[in-house]
Amino acid sequence: MAQWHGVSKRKPSGGRKRMMRGKRRTEISSEKQFAVLGESKRKKYRKTGASTQIKVLSEEMINVNNPSDGTTKSIKFTTVSKNSSNPNYVRRNILTKGAIVETELGKVMITSRPGQDGVINGTLIED
Repeated sequence: MAQWHGVSKRKPSGGRKRMMRGKRRTEISSEKQFAVLGESKRKKYRKTGASTQIKVLSEEMINVNNPSDGTTKSIKFTTVSKNSSNPNYVRRNILTKGAIVETELGKVMITSRPGQDGVINGTLIED
């Protein structure tokens, strides 16, 4: 469900403001979309000024950067092993920035923001 980020019709004292306009489309945020592990799906959103934003809804591939030799590969990942933003995201396999996922190369930390960038990038963690 979308969330409204507009001005309140009430004063800090609880009284009503006299002149109050209605809600504007620009004050309503987009709905919450979590990127999860699964078949590749993306959604395109229209923003103010007719600019667009692509959000990842589900993905099974991640672009992994190996810092030791500087190479980048697109690899399938199996599960989310740790997520410091919310421990419940590990059970639900929700992908956020900073989440650690299991791949065939090893553990990878996600460095991109899947809900904002439209792509999932990560760096290989040296154990």
